[in-house]
Amino acid sequence: MKARKIGYLVAALGALALTAGEASAAQCGSSAAGFESWKQSFAQEARARGIGPAGISALMATNYNQATINADRGMKSFHLSLDAFMAKRGGSIIIARGRKLRQSNAGLFASIEQRYGVPPGPLLAIWGMETGFGAVAGNQHMLSAVATLAYDCRRPEMFTDQLYAALKLVDRGTFSASTRGSMHGEVGQTQFMPKTVLEYGVGNLETSSGALMSTANYLKAHGWVAGAGYQPGETNFAAIQAWNAAPVYQQAIALIGRKIDGGDR
Repeated sequence: MKARKIGYLVAALGALALTAGEASAAQCGSSAAGFESWKQSFAQEARARGIGPAGISALMATNYNQATINADRGMKSFHLSLDAFMAKRGGSIIIARGRKLRQSNAGLFASIEQRYGVPPGPLLAIWGMETGFGAVAGNQHMLSAVATLAYDCRRPEMFTDQLYAALKLVDRGTFSASTRGSMHGEVGQTQFMPKTVLEYGVGNLETSSGALMSTANYLKAHGWVAGAGYQPGETNFAAIQAWNAAPVYQQAIALIGRKIDGGDR
């Protein structure tokens, strides 16, 4: 009987500890009202996970970004047909410019392909699609965008991981508290999310060479096989699918890449 009572006591204490842990976890929200309170709770969790003073200070300086929420709720172009998506995103312009850049940067693309096995076409397609070849990389406060999405109840798990990565990068000096990015916190000329920077960044993502090498590194890490095809149904299309979950985006990258690489002119 005594052993049974001890067992009940241990179980009760375990349940109490679990409840307390749940109570202290940062709670998501759907408006700016709870954001400051959420930051306080998240900061405690971040410290427990090894985030240092620089990262915590940067977190506490973030603001709720309504523009990010509006953009997150308004991503309608990914539901278009391929033809409509290509027209909306300037597919023909990307192809024409991509062909010129492939020729004028032949040495860079040759070295990237030798190292990572990725040909110029898909890299130029991604570069053009993401930022117009570096022309438009976003001007949002990166940490505020990521923190807002980590707090928002729509996809908190996904963006909590991104926020931890961003704070680690602040601690390392890769990012600063004032780093600028796009609406969802993407940075650089091919728009890496913070966790992707942490795992696959191999250079300065604000430069074309660093962004393209990092993108090739990402694709190789996701199964890219040198010399294999990258159209739908071919070996390397899976790596393009890993880059972006929207089927119409994947198809557009494969099509634009093929045309830049010289196929189906």
